[in-house]
Amino acid sequence: MASEKSTLITRDWLAIERTRLANERTFLAYFRTFMVFLGGGISLIEMEVFAEIRYLGFVLLFLAPVILVIGAGRLIKVRNTIKKYYQE
Repeated sequence: MASEKSTLITRDWLAIERTRLANERTFLAYFRTFMVFLGGGISLIEMEVFAEIRYLGFVLLFLAPVILVIGAGRLIKVRNTIKKYYQE
């Protein structure tokens, strides 16, 4: 019996599903931040009212894809970890 792989009960499957959904929510938070930085950066660059802080727009445009890559990397890493430990 010790060598047999134990089957997961419903509570365990639900915990896995909650973890998967939490991982997706976290990625969506990264994506939302990416969109805000991208939109804010473009707005600061294009609007003449903010000419004195135009450099901040370029900083936001630089950080936006960095945040997206970090979020996507984290999503894939956690997804692979979940698959590694809980394969059918």
